[in-house]
Amino acid sequence: MKTFLFSCIAALILTACHSKNDYQTIFKNPTLYSRTVYELNNVVMGNNFSPIVASRNYLYANVAAYEVIAAGFPAQYNSLAKQLSELKAVPKPDPSKKINFQFASLLSFCTLGQAVTFPEGSMTGYVDSLKKLATDHGMPSDEYENSVAYADTVSKVIMAWSKGDNYARTRSAEKYTIKDEDGRWIPTPPSYASAMEPHWSTIRPLVMDSVNQFMVPAPFHFDLKNKNSDYSKQVMAVKQAVENLTAEQMHIADFWDDNPFKLNVIGHVMYATKKFSPPGHWMSIVGIASKKANADFATTVYAYAKTSIALFDAFIQCWNAKYKYNTIRPETAINKYIDPDWRPYLQTPPFPEYTCGHSTCSSAAAEALTSVYGDNFAYTDTTELEFGIKSRSFKSFRQAADENNWARFYGGIHFHQSCIVSTEYGQKVGRLIVDRLRMKKYN
Repeated sequence: MKTFLFSCIAALILTACHSKNDYQTIFKNPTLYSRTVYELNNVVMGNNFSPIVASRNYLYANVAAYEVIAAGFPAQYNSLAKQLSELKAVPKPDPSKKINFQFASLLSFCTLGQAVTFPEGSMTGYVDSLKKLATDHGMPSDEYENSVAYADTVSKVIMAWSKGDNYARTRSAEKYTIKDEDGRWIPTPPSYASAMEPHWSTIRPLVMDSVNQFMVPAPFHFDLKNKNSDYSKQVMAVKQAVENLTAEQMHIADFWDDNPFKLNVIGHVMYATKKFSPPGHWMSIVGIASKKANADFATTVYAYAKTSIALFDAFIQCWNAKYKYNTIRPETAINKYIDPDWRPYLQTPPFPEYTCGHSTCSSAAAEALTSVYGDNFAYTDTTELEFGIKSRSFKSFRQAADENNWARFYGGIHFHQSCIVSTEYGQKVGRLIVDRLRMKKYN
């Protein structure tokens, strides 16, 4: 219902502000693209997709939209064909046919966004509202038909490419084996869920040469017998931090929690609350930054696409480390060896501790966005307002990523050393993407 209402409201706002023959003005409005990404955010959240799987939805949807824009504005943008792994040539539009490339990019985004992971149809109502917006505001029938046709052409190519990333095979891969050994990850309360996406390291990287390109150092050796060991010190640090949180630290932890499916337990009653996942949060940040920068439609799509590529490869890099080392969570270590009644401030997610997914993907996304809008780009992140959490302001994207390090530590779900390493390696992934991809042409 929330998604449907947002679609209607967005359409009504745009309709009310324009006359019957200004479709070009409407579809040049970059806010419409951000609203469309928000629509996918809601679909992802409503379907309980994990952050890792969500990154795949955003990736293919934004790449499809970007390819349409690159085809429509060849003097400004290069196709990602032959830049992203196994993505071959994307058909060029017929120059004799008039196409509204902004409209076509929105349609391509929706087609991929709703069909990559779940059955097509989740965004049908929203797509219909976009098409109605075009016809109601004077888009000629031939331009409308050409735009729809080109969107379909690009969508088919990106869809076919998506099927080669090994996702389908991971759905039926061997289950993760839980071993209750010292220092090894086991499911955590309250849901004791099984390991999330243990085979994600087999997903095809986009820009990294291989999943092993950025190998993190081994975590601290598990040792709680020696109170002066590095491991003991980091365990006690997170325990004491959670037990002495300030109001500001709680706000930081809550702001970056981004738990897409928190299980609440009150007595015998259990219910879930949902929020945007880490990649969904960063998709929102892209929209906020694009609006503040007064970016045009094409630049906005470019920013979303580049950030989604960074998020996707960052998760692959991180998940490779997680299931290589299979390290125990702070909650388990403290409960089993120190204090059985201790609880983290945030709910522990169902996968190994080292390295930190949110820190890795946040630092990668920050590098991508910095390359688009520059460093020292101050902004206020209002993403969490709809979930009842106050906004936070940052001097740069990198500062936001750095704060995320502390958020996971304050939340009691990660050791701070893990977050430090994760930020370093997320930056490496992000910088690789910035250095290698030639998306925008600089004249």
